[in-house]
Amino acid sequence: MKIVIISDIHGNFDALTALSEPYDELWVLGDLVNYGPEPSAVIDFVRSRASVAVRGNHDHSAGYGEDPRCSPRFREMAAATGRFTESALTFGEKHFLRGLPLTLEVQREKTRFYLCHAIPSDPLFGYCEANSLRWTQEIQDISADVILVGHTHVPVIRSEGSKLIVNPGSLGQPKTGKPDACYAVWEDGKVELKSYAYPIWKTVSQIRTMPIPVHVQEELATILYTGDVPPPRSN
Repeated sequence: MKIVIISDIHGNFDALTALSEPYDELWVLGDLVNYGPEPSAVIDFVRSRASVAVRGNHDHSAGYGEDPRCSPRFREMAAATGRFTESALTFGEKHFLRGLPLTLEVQREKTRFYLCHAIPSDPLFGYCEANSLRWTQEIQDISADVILVGHTHVPVIRSEGSKLIVNPGSLGQPKTGKPDACYAVWEDGKVELKSYAYPIWKTVSQIRTMPIPVHVQEELATILYTGDVPPPRSN
């Protein structure tokens, strides 16, 4: 069985539709929406094609009208694009986001998987970097073989005893220092991190038509073109 695992699409439909990897199942680790220009198209794609999906903090924000609790550098971007996302989504699309589970445990063949967007103790908002010692505590009560998480936008595979922690990185807004969309593949008991190029200019051209401040448009464009967080704005 071949499972493609993606996370943090963030309304980037161009990155999503450029994914050419064949799969038996598509799994989504949350944050379908916000920041990007096509939240509805992303939701429709996930609803029709994903076998498994969990709720991210931006999905929760769009579904319930709550603060996504972003880091300081992203708060203005999240607020501005959040207003756009809220206006762009239908009631049914918001209902879909609200209905996504916070965590899931599934088994495929002989492998048991645990899925959440952030971390097990705080599946929506908790932030834990790949090399943090906190992971030992986070997964000690989880019986699954593989823990799948997103949220940091940084891909990683980490062994912790007999368990494997996998973050596929971000498909729609990578923070790897490169602009390529990131994802992971689980096939026949082995996992691999992968990435690919997509037409970023198409996404950026749509961002520049969004009803948000121009400087926010440019910050979002910088993130997509560089795969990195833009420097703080000078006042």
